[in-house]
Amino acid sequence: MSEKEKEVSMSSKYDPQAVEKDRYKFWVEGKFFEATNNPDKEPFSIVIPPPNVTGKLHLGHAWDTTMQDTISRMKRMQGYDVLWLPGMDHAGIATQAKVEAKLKEEGQSRYDLGREKFLEKAWEWKGEYADFIRAQWEKLGLGVDYSRERFTLDEGLSDAVREVFVTLYEKGFIYRGEYIINWDPDTKTALSDIEVIYEEVQGKFYHMRYPIKGSEETIEIATTRPETMLGDTAVAVHPDDERYQHLIGKTVVLPIVGREIEIVADDYVDMEMGSGAVKITPAHDPNDFDIGNRHNLERILIMNEDGSMNENAGDYKGLDRFECRKQIVKDLEEQGVLFKIEDHTHQVGHSERSGAVVEPYLSTQWFVKMQPLADEAIGLQNSEDKVNFVPDRFERTYLHWMENIRDWCISRQLWWGHRIPAWYHKETKEVYVGKEAPEDIENWEQDEDVLDTWFSSALWPFSTMGWPDKNAEDFKRYFPTDVLVTGYDIIFFWVARMIFQSKEFTGKRPFKDVLVHGLIRDAQGRKMSKSLGNGVDPMDVIDKYGADSLRYFLLTGSTPGQDLRFHWEKVEATWNFANKVWNASRFSLMNMEDFSYEDIDLTGDLTLADKWILTRLNETIEQVTKNTTKYEFGEAGRYLYNFIWDELCDWYIEMAKLPLYGDDEAKKKTTRSVLAYVLDQTMRMLHPYMPFITEEIWQQLPHEGESITVAKWPEVRDEFHDEQASKEMKRLVAIIKSVRNIRAEVNTPMSKQIQLLIQAENDKVVSELEQHREYLERFCNPSELTIATSVDAPDKAMTAVVTGAEIFLPLEGLIDFDKEIVRLEKELEKWTKEVERVQKKLANEGFVNKAPEAVVEEEKQKEKDYLDKQAKVKARLEELKG
Repeated sequence: MSEKEKEVSMSSKYDPQAVEKDRYKFWVEGKFFEATNNPDKEPFSIVIPPPNVTGKLHLGHAWDTTMQDTISRMKRMQGYDVLWLPGMDHAGIATQAKVEAKLKEEGQSRYDLGREKFLEKAWEWKGEYADFIRAQWEKLGLGVDYSRERFTLDEGLSDAVREVFVTLYEKGFIYRGEYIINWDPDTKTALSDIEVIYEEVQGKFYHMRYPIKGSEETIEIATTRPETMLGDTAVAVHPDDERYQHLIGKTVVLPIVGREIEIVADDYVDMEMGSGAVKITPAHDPNDFDIGNRHNLERILIMNEDGSMNENAGDYKGLDRFECRKQIVKDLEEQGVLFKIEDHTHQVGHSERSGAVVEPYLSTQWFVKMQPLADEAIGLQNSEDKVNFVPDRFERTYLHWMENIRDWCISRQLWWGHRIPAWYHKETKEVYVGKEAPEDIENWEQDEDVLDTWFSSALWPFSTMGWPDKNAEDFKRYFPTDVLVTGYDIIFFWVARMIFQSKEFTGKRPFKDVLVHGLIRDAQGRKMSKSLGNGVDPMDVIDKYGADSLRYFLLTGSTPGQDLRFHWEKVEATWNFANKVWNASRFSLMNMEDFSYEDIDLTGDLTLADKWILTRLNETIEQVTKNTTKYEFGEAGRYLYNFIWDELCDWYIEMAKLPLYGDDEAKKKTTRSVLAYVLDQTMRMLHPYMPFITEEIWQQLPHEGESITVAKWPEVRDEFHDEQASKEMKRLVAIIKSVRNIRAEVNTPMSKQIQLLIQAENDKVVSELEQHREYLERFCNPSELTIATSVDAPDKAMTAVVTGAEIFLPLEGLIDFDKEIVRLEKELEKWTKEVERVQKKLANEGFVNKAPEAVVEEEKQKEKDYLDKQAKVKARLEELKG
């Protein structure tokens, strides 16, 4: 270290906790993340997918928000007026379930508290977990505009929800009706189709014979849910089924219940399936519901909301639905009605939130008529203003769902959420829907239910901007937004709904692009879950390796649309990268003395290394800008990593030591100028990926401005592009690498001087290499360096060929022949034994025939590797002995 090297405030060791401490506070207090409404700047906006206030953020949130932060930081540096709007979702079912579980621990239920007191508890929960989420945003370094933070139950967003509900109702797109819906008996609420997760379950097929009234004949039916027979109101057969023509219109006597039910003919029935006859339970099966409507069948509900049997179940009243199944199977067997039980694997719906088996359930609910809204949204994708899906294959996923849309059940039997703006007259039962309550409110009762969480979330891109006030400043300036970042698992839940609601109410797409990412899985590719115990808390990762390391891993570990596997080793590798950046920056700063921003002068006599690194900087700026703009963060990260680690740190900084440690002050100033400029531009490029470390380093570099967050994004400067310098440097690096590789191959340390002969293909290459002779002498450590178009190469020499030149290193100067022969003979003995061992194993037919194919293949690869090494050692020995 030179005695002139200055003291810098960067610690000798990279400590992410120290670097990241208080930095976020500096950014927030400096208001660097706040949108400015500056008319001279082009607006760019993103709305955060609002996390649920049900708990702390997981790795998926960290991945999703880090991508948004990277995009918004780059756009801010590019001069855009960036709005990244934060907020949170009230998450109706999930949050209510959490609050109720907490109350249960205290020996209470929501009914003990009543609606108002329960909602107070829910708001307390929201306050507590919103603070957790903000603290995690801070640790991740997310540059959100807190001055515009929203919550889905905010007054403004509630206004938007009422506006949408009432408008859709008045247009006939919202209606109330009795339908079969998905019912969660645990949370006692309706679920939309996409809140149901289907899992393969090992169940049973129960075969029964229903007796035909006034006959000895029976009709065979089969079901997976025998308890629902208590609500049967018909048996259906296909009208063309010759087996049952004579039975159509007759009645069967429903076993156990004794009720007579009709045999009806319906085209829905599959003649090839089972016996060709099916039991019809209109109140507990969606297909049966439709058949029931066609034949005016009675709907008999046999269960309570909690999944227990009701008074219509007769003697089974009060039993849980699954207990009832066991009892009714026993009773049917005793009566001889149930004659066969088969094992049957089938898909069973489970509640996404509670995990309970979903019950198809007859209920009066509110629905959105989806077809007209879906048609508009599909039409949007055929226009110039379509939503661009990245990767584009997810547009097909979206369109497939929209083209096969079903009406959306939007009412939920909860207290936490947007209460449905509908009132029922206490006497006339008239329904009133409005944004405000009826004037004579004492005569009206408001609907007890709330709206599906996704109803309000669907309005998020524009309700957060001030809509329904179409003159709201933010709505006019920042809507439509530019990009939405989200996982492929909520394209149906959220993305589709935002698109059709935005098209309906603003006439515009809600966002220009949808960047779709996958799921984070563990190292084995499994989904992270509590049951597997393989989840990783992003805050634990940050505590160990820092936010920058986690961010860089998340951003560069996958391509758009693909899943990401979490590996602690890879996060550690990104920490090593950050450490490399730190050490290189620290060295550079220590060699800048009192260098200031005004001292940077790139017009001096540039060395080959200077010209080359400035050219490579240009090329890296171009690639990082292009790939980050296309959301190819992995590719951008690869260019950054290679430039920083391989070229800036391993080559340029090493070469810069020559002038920095020399006596030529003019060369020193030029080198410091190049170092300061390249580091400044590199930190700016790296900033969206690793915001904390780059701000820390940039603040100590000669710079203008308060923060790197608002520093200008790097641009390609044509005057710094030097193709010839790149070619010359490429050849020089190839020669140095070849010499190092040869030294390593023959175990000759860099500290030992060797003879080096370079035979150039022409005088131009000779002149070029002579011009850069100091680099060859510094990095090859030759005792004698010969550069010519013809060299007297010894018989025994190690050689290498690079573009335009051939390299010779005489063996006599490289090694002690006798010692090297002894060493190689020992090595040959080792590889010969390995070859014999593996070949013996592969000659064993028992091993080859019984061992797994992968194991045998691995042994074959070993044989190939050992034979290759054995051959190389033999060749070297022959060379030395010859």
